[in-house]
Amino acid sequence: MSVKNEDLLSPFRFSNGITLKNRMVMAPMTNFSSNPDGTVTDAEVYYYARRSAGVSMVITACTYVTANGKGFHGEFGGDRDEMIPSLRRIAEAIQQQGAKAILQIFHGGRMCPPELVPNGEIVSASDIPAERGGVSTEEPNINPRALTEEEVQEMIKAFGETTRRAIEAGFDGVEIHGANGYLIQQFFSPHSNRREDRFGGSLEKRMTFPLEVVNEVKRVVRESAQSPFLIGYRFSPEEPETPGITMGDTLKLIDALADKDLHYLHVSLMDFFSTPHRGVEDLSKSRIEYLLETINDRVPLIGVGSIYTAEDARKAFATGVPLLALGRELIIDPDWVQKISENRENEIVTKINKEKQKELVIPDPLWNAIINSPGWFPGV
Repeated sequence: MSVKNEDLLSPFRFSNGITLKNRMVMAPMTNFSSNPDGTVTDAEVYYYARRSAGVSMVITACTYVTANGKGFHGEFGGDRDEMIPSLRRIAEAIQQQGAKAILQIFHGGRMCPPELVPNGEIVSASDIPAERGGVSTEEPNINPRALTEEEVQEMIKAFGETTRRAIEAGFDGVEIHGANGYLIQQFFSPHSNRREDRFGGSLEKRMTFPLEVVNEVKRVVRESAQSPFLIGYRFSPEEPETPGITMGDTLKLIDALADKDLHYLHVSLMDFFSTPHRGVEDLSKSRIEYLLETINDRVPLIGVGSIYTAEDARKAFATGVPLLALGRELIIDPDWVQKISENRENEIVTKINKEKQKELVIPDPLWNAIINSPGWFPGV
């Protein structure tokens, strides 16, 4: 290994004693490849195994915690105990290659396609349709139904129950998906949350649901895990809607989360070095800089976003983030970490090779999504 990559390949120890062999993590990415009943397919298991040998930790695609939370065709389920053997297949495929396996737990809220949820009924914090990229926008006459206060309590418990299933399936941790416009973010957002009970209103009240999900997941881990088990939380820093989450709002949420004794926070960014749009004084300072300042070493932050080359990773790591996640790049080149460790970084592939689907072990549904979405992946 080259001296310049030593830091990227150095071990990292979480506060609960779990140690990662290096600083590189596989980011959670939807692959659309599970069976209609929510069980995982062989193709999906092979896809994870192919990408788990170099990185130290793999965060899976999101799994839904209730039947009405399924956000994607071909998403695997964690909403009932019958899914534990299916979940175990993914955990074991990752761990057999030497990486820690983290299950991302989620509910799609107003972004769920109605054909995937019971009775086609989409639920959210309030009955406000999504403005962009949401099913409630694309489908005529579909508004989400606001969850009752009792249902919100049941939803919090559902995140805990799926955490228990992750423990029973042998995962090393869970990541609470509070990003990308899904249900947890919908409760935090002033656009989607217009509630007047204790779960809505002021910024502090809009933080209630995310923080209570964290508390419930922690409680379940305390009671059910026999060995150290990681809890992470993923968030998106801003929303384009007005009203919407600003960078300033997110820094308040992150400040609260940093005091929750979580094992890591994980920002969701398309570009690691992106700058804020509103809500903070200096818009030229990167979001990562603001986050690191607010966190102030209380909890590790995973950075992500368009990191393709070794140089990209070194530049990102130099900001002070202790862990880096690779998303699209690990689909393009599953051997990225091995190439760095073997002084072969000049062999890293940074554009998808359209002739190598089989060699890259990419399931057909994900492959079709990549090939038919120009601009999503370099080379397409």
